[in-house]
Amino acid sequence: MRVIAGQCKGRRLLGPKTDAIRPALDQVKEAVFNILFDVTDWKVLDLFAGSGSMGIEALSRGARYCTFVDNLPEAQKLIGRNLALCQLADKAKVLSLSVGKAISILEEKGVVFDLIFCDPPYEKRQIKKTLQQLSDSPLLTDTTAIVVEHHPKEPIPEMTGMTLTDQRIYGQTLVSFLKKS
Repeated sequence: MRVIAGQCKGRRLLGPKTDAIRPALDQVKEAVFNILFDVTDWKVLDLFAGSGSMGIEALSRGARYCTFVDNLPEAQKLIGRNLALCQLADKAKVLSLSVGKAISILEEKGVVFDLIFCDPPYEKRQIKKTLQQLSDSPLLTDTTAIVVEHHPKEPIPEMTGMTLTDQRIYGQTLVSFLKKS
């Protein structure tokens, strides 16, 4: 697992020592950022952040800052260590909360994001609940990009307030791109 491009290009990131954390594959990460193209100055939210590789990739490519959310203690340590390795800790905040609680707290603070990554544990029924909470959230603007990495057996549900704009499959990973409708 490495940083694909930007100021930290080629930097190897630390991986998890548990199956509870599933980092994004480099192939998936590269494809996602090729589609997003330019994230310069974007404010990023990385939900179910795991190793932090997606948010760190965004920071390496010029994102203004990233808020990482994961409630697993090992994930929080891993994100912190990877941010330190890449010297990006000053552009990041790690919240050790459930995703639902973190979204509520960020809404109360009036934060708005340009990009939201959502990579919940596969087949744990977290996608619908998370997207429903985001669908009418003030964290989103009309231009916020939402990228969901999920298992093909857990499709993106149709819902009011969100539009599926693209999907790509990479082995056992389906990547869905959504926007506020």
